[in-house]
Amino acid sequence: MNIVNDEIKFEKENSCRLFTPHKPRHVGFIATRLAGTDGVSLETSKWAHFFEKEGFTCFYFAGECDCAPEHSYIVPEAHFKHPNIREIHQNCFGLKKRSDYITQKIHELRLRLKKHLYNFIRQFKIDLLVAENSLTIPLNIPLGVAIAELISETDIPTIAHHHDFFWERQAFMRNAVWEYLNMAFPPHLPQIQHVVINSSANNQLSLRTGISPTIIPNVMDFDNPPEPIDDYASDVRSALGVEDDQLFILQPTRVVKRKRIELAIELINRLKKKAKLVISHASGDEGYDYECRVKEYACLMGVDTVFVSDIINEKRGFTESGKKIYTLNDIYPYADLVTYPSDFEGFGNAFLEAIYFRKPIMVNAYSIYAMDIKPKGFSVIEINGYITDKAIMQVEKVLADEKFRKKMVDHNYKIAKTCFSYSVLHKKLKNLLMECMQCDY
Repeated sequence: MNIVNDEIKFEKENSCRLFTPHKPRHVGFIATRLAGTDGVSLETSKWAHFFEKEGFTCFYFAGECDCAPEHSYIVPEAHFKHPNIREIHQNCFGLKKRSDYITQKIHELRLRLKKHLYNFIRQFKIDLLVAENSLTIPLNIPLGVAIAELISETDIPTIAHHHDFFWERQAFMRNAVWEYLNMAFPPHLPQIQHVVINSSANNQLSLRTGISPTIIPNVMDFDNPPEPIDDYASDVRSALGVEDDQLFILQPTRVVKRKRIELAIELINRLKKKAKLVISHASGDEGYDYECRVKEYACLMGVDTVFVSDIINEKRGFTESGKKIYTLNDIYPYADLVTYPSDFEGFGNAFLEAIYFRKPIMVNAYSIYAMDIKPKGFSVIEINGYITDKAIMQVEKVLADEKFRKKMVDHNYKIAKTCFSYSVLHKKLKNLLMECMQCDY
């Protein structure tokens, strides 16, 4: 492929301005993946709920997408797991320099993805873009660069929703793509309104780039409590292999190193009670070494541990072998305790989920929890990097004293309803839209 000639041809084909300013009605979400129960996918659905409530129509551009097919535009190369994207990633991070071949590959894919983005805007008559973490963490460099160029070329209003930046992960700090990171992760463009999910990201983004973002925390629908358990979910305990006389301890996270799942295993070992640790999500994009470590450690500590990502998804259904698929909403009501011992989180969806389902939670005091969540006054079992006798005693009291437990979870729900409800999201997004589009809502 001749990159220079293709660029000239592409500019001629797209010389007309695609976007005409007006009150938008079609919103286009762009992400590497919009499927499953990862934080980005879950928060995207909450934002889409807001836009739809305001009378907008939502469309989705991604490498994998389980939204309505008639509203989706799927490009395999947009996924961070696509072989070509993985090849680029493996040859750009952990190294000091990259080859000419990788540079060529980046630009070939950038141009291809940008053409698809133009087609996406035309096909669905997109008025407003929402980039979901695709201009934040460089898992797909060609996509991020393509989006940044598209915004510059079309002048289309954009909201960049940032969940976790590259400088928050050590693995991205040694790299051979600093020019692309500085250009597109995130881009500093006047057409973009930037949103971060915590105060630390707000401070760092301003310090590093001069961008002044809006803080919009992750939320749950605390104005509407969970539905009661129905017939479909009545067999959850048996489906997960939790016996009648076992405690159900839920670890509602992916199996990655920063989740510190070994702390949950140690906690259960030291409780000296019959219990099962249920781990809801798969390893994801960071390999399987840590999952092996967790399995070995659970065996060593004599803790009954089960990995159930194959039967948990965002929608009910059946696996190929005929097993029922449950949602997290089906699982949470059965948990006796939620463990959340992460070292780092962009915000903490699992924390809010535990509060929403009125479950006691053991939480490691990760930085965002300490800065943005703890000051609200939640009542939790808190540790600071390791399991203590005090934490064990607190867990024992919570599990044994129903009156104390109910007071704790009701208190937490009341705080969350005030600080992290959909109404908070709707208010902040309305204000952001007025700034972004310069019109009333």
